[in-house]
Amino acid sequence: MEDGGRRGTEAANGRDPADAAGRDPADIASGEVRGTTERVLNLLGLLQQRQVWTGPELADRLGVTPRTVRRDVERLRALGYPVHASQGVGGGYQLGSGQDLPPLLLDDEEAIVTAVALLVGAGGAVAGVGDAALRALTKLDRVLPSRLRHEVRTLTGAIESFDGGRTPVDPEVLMTLARSCRDELETGFDYPSDATLRRRRVEPYRLVASDRRWYLFAYDLDRADWRSFRVDRMTAVTARTWRFHPRPAPDAVTYVQESVASRVYAQQARFLVHAPAATVRAQIPAAAAVVQPRGRERCEVLSGAADLDAVLLHVLRLGHDFEVLTPPELATRCHALASRLHAAGSNSSD
Repeated sequence: MEDGGRRGTEAANGRDPADAAGRDPADIASGEVRGTTERVLNLLGLLQQRQVWTGPELADRLGVTPRTVRRDVERLRALGYPVHASQGVGGGYQLGSGQDLPPLLLDDEEAIVTAVALLVGAGGAVAGVGDAALRALTKLDRVLPSRLRHEVRTLTGAIESFDGGRTPVDPEVLMTLARSCRDELETGFDYPSDATLRRRRVEPYRLVASDRRWYLFAYDLDRADWRSFRVDRMTAVTARTWRFHPRPAPDAVTYVQESVASRVYAQQARFLVHAPAATVRAQIPAAAAVVQPRGRERCEVLSGAADLDAVLLHVLRLGHDFEVLTPPELATRCHALASRLHAAGSNSSD
């Protein structure tokens, strides 16, 4: 009776009679969830460390019963992790591969090495790797503890590589720009213009990797227009805490490619080439021309150079039939050149 009266009094006072310490039931439930989550993550970490674990081994490592291990394995399966179980000698639990890539757990050393490898890959000379490496690095940067960033910078600074044909960039600059694009932060940097180093203020939108260089696609606040900047030419890059509201923007890849292939040159020309776009793209570097399909068997090529003859030479070397779209004077030059070549062939001796 006395014990029952005490429980009744506790219930009347709003306390859980099952908890002698008077803790809130929500706190108890929250603690249990955190404990289960932590245990499941520890189980995942163990499965990633070794090929096969037996149930008793996992139970001993986690300090739980084999039955709890089986329940936690089911929780991992429900989250998309393919945990296989086998019986007999050599059997046990094994983390397999699935159709989808689930999250991975990295310890401090693994996170540092992964970040360094991605930084080197993003700024390196391996074709097609840079853009994917930077995207992965940006995701890792969101969760990388600040205490590990110094280790990453130290290791990256100690790495050198030989020239593989791609213009090298400072990994720290690349990472700063990637963060600014991701977090929509106004950014400043020094950039050469007409043999003079000028401070530029921009709203960074995208980093674009070409076959040889990295470019920043951004809105130039001082010139009030879109611009592309070579990352390897930037110095003193700083991201401000001021966030900007994204404005309607042209396609970053198309803009940068057109800037590199034609806008920077005094002379520009468009051609209709009688060959599939994929065939022509394989013949011309992305930095030399913009190739757009016009049906299955033709494509439009935009290219630039210091003079129109040089532009024409680009297309002549392709070995396909073509037509000049613009400018009109280039079509006139083609007629004149064709006449000269015909005359040269007619007058040559056998």
